[in-house]
Amino acid sequence: MDKNIFKDISYGMYLVTTKEAKNVGCIINTLTQITSDNPCISISLNKNNYTNEIIKKTNKFAVSIISQNTDTNIISTFGFKSSKDIDKFENIEYKEIENLPIIEKNMCGYLICKVINIISLDTHDLIIAKVETTKKSNDLIPMTYEFYQTNLKGKSPKKAPTYIESDIDEDEWVCDTCGYVYKGKIPNDFVCPLCGMSREHFKKSKKG
Repeated sequence: MDKNIFKDISYGMYLVTTKEAKNVGCIINTLTQITSDNPCISISLNKNNYTNEIIKKTNKFAVSIISQNTDTNIISTFGFKSSKDIDKFENIEYKEIENLPIIEKNMCGYLICKVINIISLDTHDLIIAKVETTKKSNDLIPMTYEFYQTNLKGKSPKKAPTYIESDIDEDEWVCDTCGYVYKGKIPNDFVCPLCGMSREHFKKSKKG
């Protein structure tokens, strides 16, 4: 099976947030609108994802639609770290709406959703939810997954449903935290633009 075919499927970039004892959230790229009347959506989350665990307890979550103007610090914090280990909202501007933490700055808008069904798959849960509230914030351009990979040189975390192991050119260095690829001779003081890790976290291609 050539899994590279899945790269030709269109994806967006979304920030899913929820709250129990504390605010939690993560980045996803698999969200689909299912119905228009009484709108419903579906999202996919890894079964080991802490945000997934909290959503199952609270049955409610919000989705902020990431734009091309979104600070990459949002992507690195919510995409490559766990809410179980840190407070992802500590240095992030957010609002509490309907008892959910929602990030609006440089986002295209948000949806507040109530879980109506969860389908258990192999490694992921497909969460189907009714959209209860929406707000379109501005006219920013939504960030597609292709834009994230092409312009920001971002890679999928291993828990993402779109994660595929790939070969790296011999003159490339890969961040062991977020998968960002640096081409050429890497400077000693280089810091990953996606996750903020130092040069020590960059490993040269096994081919090199």
